[in-house]
Amino acid sequence: MIDTPPLPQAPPRRPIAELPDELISQIAAGEVVERPASVVRELLDNAIDAGASQVTVRLLEGGIRAITVEDDGQGIPADELPLALRRHATSKIRNLAELEAVGSLGFRGEALAAIASVSDLSITSRTADAAHATRLDARSGELQPAARTRGTTVEVREIFFNPPARRKFLKTEATEQAHCLETLRRVALTRPDIGFALWADGKLAAQWRPSRLDQRLAEVLGEDFVAASRSLSWAAGPLRIEGRLGLPEAARSRADQQYLFVNGRFVRDRTLAHALRSAFDDVLHGQRQPSYALHIDIAPELVDVNVHPTKIEVRFRDSRGLHQQLRRLAEQTLAASRAELEASPPQAHLSAASPPPALTLAGENLPRWNPAPQQSTLPWASRAALAEPRYDPNRDAWLLRASVSTPDAKAPTAPFGAAAAPEAQLEDWPLGRAIAQLHGVYVLAENRHGLVLVDMHAAHERVLYERFKAALAARMDAQPLLIPVVFAASAEEIATCESQQEALQQLGMDLSPLSAQQLALRSRPALLEGADLVSLARRVLADLAAVGGSHALERAQHDLLATLACHAAVRANRQLTLTEMNALLRDMERTERADQCTHGRPTWRQLTLRELDALFLRGR
Repeated sequence: MIDTPPLPQAPPRRPIAELPDELISQIAAGEVVERPASVVRELLDNAIDAGASQVTVRLLEGGIRAITVEDDGQGIPADELPLALRRHATSKIRNLAELEAVGSLGFRGEALAAIASVSDLSITSRTADAAHATRLDARSGELQPAARTRGTTVEVREIFFNPPARRKFLKTEATEQAHCLETLRRVALTRPDIGFALWADGKLAAQWRPSRLDQRLAEVLGEDFVAASRSLSWAAGPLRIEGRLGLPEAARSRADQQYLFVNGRFVRDRTLAHALRSAFDDVLHGQRQPSYALHIDIAPELVDVNVHPTKIEVRFRDSRGLHQQLRRLAEQTLAASRAELEASPPQAHLSAASPPPALTLAGENLPRWNPAPQQSTLPWASRAALAEPRYDPNRDAWLLRASVSTPDAKAPTAPFGAAAAPEAQLEDWPLGRAIAQLHGVYVLAENRHGLVLVDMHAAHERVLYERFKAALAARMDAQPLLIPVVFAASAEEIATCESQQEALQQLGMDLSPLSAQQLALRSRPALLEGADLVSLARRVLADLAAVGGSHALERAQHDLLATLACHAAVRANRQLTLTEMNALLRDMERTERADQCTHGRPTWRQLTLRELDALFLRGR
């Protein structure tokens, strides 16, 4: 007979009682105040909302010993100072309508009360019409006259001295100081018109004076980021997107240079991050992460910022439309090669091709962005060439048939397409005129800047890949399966399948519930023969559930085309004539994303005359 362990006894019943106010504030502080950087963020939000033009942050021992935030804003009247420390007291909102359209950074009315419950806090403030400043000690509640100009100073000392167990979870002083600096960097990127300074243990650690957005980006993120990124600016209706998008060659091993701001607030949003990462799908190698700093201004009625205690997350009314628009803008920004941009005058904006439709919201008609495909307005080198089909049926039809019928078949090397330009005209082209071939691998060309080095296999691979993509853009044919593929599915996958039938049909997938725990796939995209259909269906459903759209099938198709382009591209040690080399250069100038091959490697490099002179010490 097997002995069963005794059941745990229920603890003795305790009567229900209201928690004391101090414990309530400390519990709330656990949601708002995680570390000194959380205090810095909340106080910076208050300073910006007060209309400050200069904000100074002072830290002692990484903010663990003391945090002081000074601003020159409007200040707080003396009779309102005690009220500022009460829970859920704020000047930002008065009713539900104002909450749904909140435009300030701070509005929950709990930050100062939460900070005061876990630290020793004091506030010194003065308004423009006050005879002197007033200091409030949060612990004693005592008001005293003080000396300072207009504005507010908040001193936070000995953070987590009340709940000492929380203090044990803090990191070293250097780590906490680094988090405070990163918080200030994020805020500085949102408001280039405000000056910021950070003093750590009496030493100036960072300072940014009021400037333009592009200058603030260079000061905060570095000149290297600006040099290796492209400007993005677009507006339609209640939506505006502006900032810089890092080039694929500047991708990083970690996602540590990704800044997204919504209405002046730094956020982490999976939908927006997914849109930007998917725009880099065929130009990034492996797990490399793109870099970007983008500001999204949207009508407050279309975004809910009251979904997280620290206001780090937001929720959009039309997340799918915003996802599609942001992805399309990022793809357009990355489409033009460096050679095309250097050869054409810069253009300030990406604009909508047609007036956007109206969005009905709460009985009102608000203008909105257009989620429909748009025509790119990037400065191309040759618009006439792009207006024509990107592939020659007489030349590339056999490659297209190979990709559809036998994806694994090795195709012979395809000839180059564009006819060579006259010798006198070659010097006017961005990639210049071919002059030689090096070891059967590289093409050497000269342009007005100096020497151009081209990896001929990588460049031809990108040219073929973009032709195949254009040829298959309208081909999403569905092929019925002789025997349906049945697989187990979770409740969320089944619910997504039922609600996203239209999207699944557009992707060429006939997927429907077979039972309460099974899905049946009855057709698949014709191109994806031999693919793992169950894994593919799960990825599509996961994308649809997360962002309302899926590019899993598109990525799978592009992977096949990339493999085909790699096999079909010209190989090393093939001797090319000058005419063929010039034809490759012209094809590159007409091809989107020509700077990288399908594996994310660069296809060409520029050596300027100044760099060449430096190699030989000329001019010294």
